[in-house]
Amino acid sequence: MESQLHQLRCIGCATVIVQRDLKENFRCLGCGELYEVEYPSWNAPSRRPNASALRWLWQERRSSTSPVDRSGVWRFRDLLPIVADERNIVTLSEGNTPLYELPRSAEALGLDRLLAKHQGMNPTGSFKDTGMTAALSVAKEMGYRWVACASTGNTSAALAAYAARARMQSLVLIPEGKIAWGKLSQAMDYGALTLQLRTDFDGCVQVLSEVVRKAPVYLLNSVNPYRLEGQKTPAFEIAEQMDWSVPDHVIVPGGNLANCSALGKGFLEMKSLGITDKLPRISVIQASGANPLYRSMMANGGEHLEPVEANTRASAIRIGNPASWRKAVRILRETGGWCEEVNEAEIALAKAEIGAEGIGCEPASAVTLAGLKKLVQKRRVASSETTVLLLTGHTLKDSDYTIAYHRGELLREEEAAPLKPEIELTRRNTIEIDASVEEVLRVLERVSA
Repeated sequence: MESQLHQLRCIGCATVIVQRDLKENFRCLGCGELYEVEYPSWNAPSRRPNASALRWLWQERRSSTSPVDRSGVWRFRDLLPIVADERNIVTLSEGNTPLYELPRSAEALGLDRLLAKHQGMNPTGSFKDTGMTAALSVAKEMGYRWVACASTGNTSAALAAYAARARMQSLVLIPEGKIAWGKLSQAMDYGALTLQLRTDFDGCVQVLSEVVRKAPVYLLNSVNPYRLEGQKTPAFEIAEQMDWSVPDHVIVPGGNLANCSALGKGFLEMKSLGITDKLPRISVIQASGANPLYRSMMANGGEHLEPVEANTRASAIRIGNPASWRKAVRILRETGGWCEEVNEAEIALAKAEIGAEGIGCEPASAVTLAGLKKLVQKRRVASSETTVLLLTGHTLKDSDYTIAYHRGELLREEEAAPLKPEIELTRRNTIEIDASVEEVLRVLERVSA
């Protein structure tokens, strides 16, 4: 892999720079917008990757014992040549996550086929691992000792794990009291210097942007364009798992909006290179309490975005000022997707319904199913079309949420009221009984009746 094969283009003013000219905050000096990685050699017909050869090569690598080949990110390294020396790659065998059928949810929605790409099956339990292996490998090659992020939870876990693997030091800034304990425990366990700031996620981002300007610390939030290069690889996996076709729709949760941007980039690159022959519609679903993109799309078609004070129990998407919103808007336009919002009760019910399929997910992931219901109601998804939901985190990321739901303690009465019958059907609270065979059989008989 040759690092000189890539360059960086500003998404605002289209200024092109090389890696060494990137500033600490990854913003363009001219217009303040973010960069994305591009590969100019692909524009020359003689140097474009051969689609058939790549598909064969990627399958061959699956049987390799090399750590780089066994990674579901670096197995596709021909389409992300961002590291010059493979010895600098830091991997935990991320990626290669399952694509599950969701037959019960499909039947309930009248869909022929509904699937879930479960990124919660990554090493630290979330989709962040795919981006972290890419960006942290770049940081290692550049000679950094410290890496850092602001986080609502999943990013901090991934950063801490990959930094530990690389024998690097990690700094994590989290909003005090606004992070699931399971995620915080991961950052601690992997040895990160974890600081809880008395602010929200966006406040943590502001503080960290100054820290990286004044100290030799490499920023690993999703403003880092190399993060998105890793996060585009689930698009390759989805196509591969569907015999190199692509679904009609892909639906993603909307927090900082890098996932939409990254997956869209992956699908666009595959189509441009002839690896696949069409694009899926990519839609973004936000929690109604953290919905700046939805508001922007409704108000002005995504031309301008006003930050909001984020408030949702789905902590992974509790972000009011998403960094990658312009990239996400571009993907929505290029693929013909939509943006929807869903409320807290809709999220909680959808999470329980995904759990009933036997796979489970963290709350933020469940906005995808909740949003799909609205897209079906609005006839934006036809019964004959194939849809893939991106599940971003493992169900154990926020077990307190799940327990509170099944105990009936998660939602306020007025929140649950519109969906109360459906919620009651999905709740599975524990039942306390005496330790006797007769009591167990009595309950079993009652439940089976």
